[in-house]
Amino acid sequence: MWKNKNVWIVLSGEFIAGLGLWFGIIGNLEFMQENVPSDFLKSLILFTGLLAGVFVGPLAGRMIDSRSKKSVLIYSGLGRMLSVVFMFMAIQFDSLILMVLFMICIQLSAAFYFPALQAVIPIIVKDSDLIQMNGVHMNVSTMSRVIGTALAGALLVFMSLTAIYAISMAAYAILFGATFLLDFEEEKKDKSKSGKSGGFKEVIPVLKDTPVAIIALVLTIIPVLFLGGFNLMVINISELQDSTSIKGLLYTVEGISFMIGAFFVKKITHRFSHVNMLFVFALLISIAHLSLFFSDIMWMSLVSFGLFGLGVGCFFPIVSTIFQTKIPKEYHGRFFSFRNMLDRVMFQVVLLGTGLFLDTIGLQFMVLIFGTLSLALVILYGLKYFQKTELNAALSESK
Repeated sequence: MWKNKNVWIVLSGEFIAGLGLWFGIIGNLEFMQENVPSDFLKSLILFTGLLAGVFVGPLAGRMIDSRSKKSVLIYSGLGRMLSVVFMFMAIQFDSLILMVLFMICIQLSAAFYFPALQAVIPIIVKDSDLIQMNGVHMNVSTMSRVIGTALAGALLVFMSLTAIYAISMAAYAILFGATFLLDFEEEKKDKSKSGKSGGFKEVIPVLKDTPVAIIALVLTIIPVLFLGGFNLMVINISELQDSTSIKGLLYTVEGISFMIGAFFVKKITHRFSHVNMLFVFALLISIAHLSLFFSDIMWMSLVSFGLFGLGVGCFFPIVSTIFQTKIPKEYHGRFFSFRNMLDRVMFQVVLLGTGLFLDTIGLQFMVLIFGTLSLALVILYGLKYFQKTELNAALSESK
């Protein structure tokens, strides 16, 4: 795998683009802090961009499946790079409307780019290397997040917002150029069929024929219940413990644990069934969520975030591998766009729910509700899956 130049292009491109992404996110927060006094208005601005990405999902899926995936990556990369121009103009004119246009354009580009990238990975990597590739890819993404946020925060002390976005644009430009270097063979599209390529309706029958993929989709709700309110929970824990330093410690512990998990999972992937491991790590994430009931104790909150990071670091590479291997390649574009839309919607619902619960019942009772829901999903779908597995085994023995 490491001799494949496409792998290095994808990973290095992900790291550089990740730096640009997080430079841009820190810049967005700084710009809104200076120009948007209302927290509700800030959330609406962020929500507008995400909503635009949801609406364009069906079109993105059809295009990824009916056209060259490399071309989709190139054009979406170009769109992401040029969208920063709106932010330069927003800074120049102190315009919120231009910032909203920037958010919409960047999310539209992402709605095409990330599903296309997920569809490309199983083309450039052998099935036996997918777990390792997905794990390393997520580790690179995590490293770019940690380094990008820290570096952007430090540079904002003595650099202008315009300079921060210039660095972000330069990173996107490097990724755009690197995409041209990708070299892989795609199945030739049948124009008579690709022109009639449907939307997400064609994905539903595929999912019905692939129960493992449905289980993976449902279990993905469990980490999203934690991730959707991640930042709000960190702030709340900081207030509970009356400590500002705990914020950085929680992010650091979670990030390091995530990378350990992504490295660890490839070591055990050949020993256990992917689905069995999926249930184990979903259970670990549920326990981490429930353990936040004791988040007023410093070491317990660190343990909870460490368990979560470890569980998610193992969970997501397995989920990605299941989708990439079990869903037929001709449906990858539509499926990953469909999943992208689901993730965005769930993330927003959990974010709003977290804010509501924190204001009404508090963090400790909220994590009991979310953690219990996660545990119930693991038990319910675990019982269904293993009972069905035993029944199929019994039937095959009788034959």
